[in-house]
Amino acid sequence: MKHSVRVGFSFGITSGIITTLGLMVGLSSGTGSKMVVIGGILMIAIADAFSDALGIHISEESENHHTNRQIWFSTISTFISKFIIALTFIVPVLLFELSSAVMISIVWGLLLLAGLSYNIAKAQKNSPWKVILEHLVIAILVIVITYYLGIFVSRVFA
Repeated sequence: MKHSVRVGFSFGITSGIITTLGLMVGLSSGTGSKMVVIGGILMIAIADAFSDALGIHISEESENHHTNRQIWFSTISTFISKFIIALTFIVPVLLFELSSAVMISIVWGLLLLAGLSYNIAKAQKNSPWKVILEHLVIAILVIVITYYLGIFVSRVFA
């Protein structure tokens, strides 16, 4: 059970951070609208959490060596972690001006990801800095790409 829950939480937390930050940054740079960003976060918290949970469920089923109970523990822990992590990004948007909220969210997300990466590295007896750097570089790449994609979409389609 421990493995199943760890898989679900690790996947859900990571996906919650990366997907939500990417969406927030893209929608913010493309629209500048708090309402749109909040709506996007809520969509991620619900639709993408269910999607990721189903993805983990099917992935675990396809491996043919997990019990039904283990599969459901992975599924539920993926949904719960993705849902909760995504919702935490609404708080700065509600409390601050949008550009500040996005910056606060980026810092929050990168800190969460660094903490998760540190724990994973320690559990695998790997160098934490290498793992943290690898994961943060990917997250920052997503943030940069979605920022410019938001600007592109607003200029081409608005």
